[in-house]
Amino acid sequence: MSFVKRNTVLSSRPGRAIPGAKQPDAENQPPPPGVRPSPLDGRPTTSTGTASLDQLLAGHSGLPLGTCLLVEEQGTTDFSGILLRYYAAEGLVQGHQVHLVGYPPQWRRNLPGLAEPDKKSKSKQPPPAQEEKMKIAWRYEALGNSAASGNTPRGDADQPIFCHSFDLAKRLEPAVCKGSLNPTPSTGPPLFDARPQPTSISPLKAIIRHLQTKLETSPSSDIHRVIIPSLLLPELYAPQCSLPSEVLQFLHALRALLRRYSTQLTAIITLQTSLYPRSSGLVRWMELLCDGVLELIPLPATPGAAPPSSSSEKTEQAQGLLKAHTLPIYHEKGGGGAETSSFRETLSFSLSATKGLNIKPYSLPPMEEEENKKEKSPAGTVRDGIDF
Repeated sequence: MSFVKRNTVLSSRPGRAIPGAKQPDAENQPPPPGVRPSPLDGRPTTSTGTASLDQLLAGHSGLPLGTCLLVEEQGTTDFSGILLRYYAAEGLVQGHQVHLVGYPPQWRRNLPGLAEPDKKSKSKQPPPAQEEKMKIAWRYEALGNSAASGNTPRGDADQPIFCHSFDLAKRLEPAVCKGSLNPTPSTGPPLFDARPQPTSISPLKAIIRHLQTKLETSPSSDIHRVIIPSLLLPELYAPQCSLPSEVLQFLHALRALLRRYSTQLTAIITLQTSLYPRSSGLVRWMELLCDGVLELIPLPATPGAAPPSSSSEKTEQAQGLLKAHTLPIYHEKGGGGAETSSFRETLSFSLSATKGLNIKPYSLPPMEEEENKKEKSPAGTVRDGIDF
């Protein structure tokens, strides 16, 4: 007969959970700065720095961690480079580790600065009543329509800002940067690095080793962003990097790192389709190795046309078209693209100094003004031989 009390623990072996003891719950831990769960399936997402691009990414309202985007651009413009600058600036402000490929550290001087909040628009809008506030889940409450939020930072007053507003006319100050910009090993361009590079190690393989070392030595709570501007540009990359055996192995290794560190790493790559068209087999394989593929098609400028006014949203003209070929999709339902077919429409983009790249559905301007001009003719003109 045992005289041990019933409410005492008989044995507590190592590794065995004690009844009634509180175990640490990983789900209750707050996410890292600049990361929030996806409203679609709860996956951790981070902002690209462009609110309209976040709303386009298959319903996740951000770029899911562990994925990469390939942004292709035609012509000689650099709209894709502006997306990368916003992506890098957002990471530095949030405290992320930003890894730059191909360019020297001086590239940081071109990052846009934080935009000042518009106090006039805030004073005009009355504060909403507490009773009229919609009571929904906390992760849906801060989403809203981020694309129409002007210069104000995207976020809730009680929650940290998920997507900041930047101004292209300003430069990012070091005081607001919580993260660090880490340049990767040189890809061997003669303009930036004249030192002899060893021929035994490929520049792209050295970059993969550098990223793997950084990820292994950093804490699991750190968020990393990889920026690869103008991939395979002859001015930035050695001739051997353009070989299919080199660039495809590089993208395959980068994809392996994204899947291994699926809660820490994201990447955005830009490619000039004027040098490497989409009809080539190399570009097709590159698109298959990326989770999302976007194409920017700048529209030709009208000669003699007046520049659009940046003060009014109605006068904003589309500067190019955007095609979403593939988006990050995670399950058999098709992700957010199947429910919201906005990416299936003809999209356009316009560049503003205070809003950055604004992506919206493309619509032709009305023809009423031109028809009115044709109907009204000044006195003294001749039409079909008749004097008016």
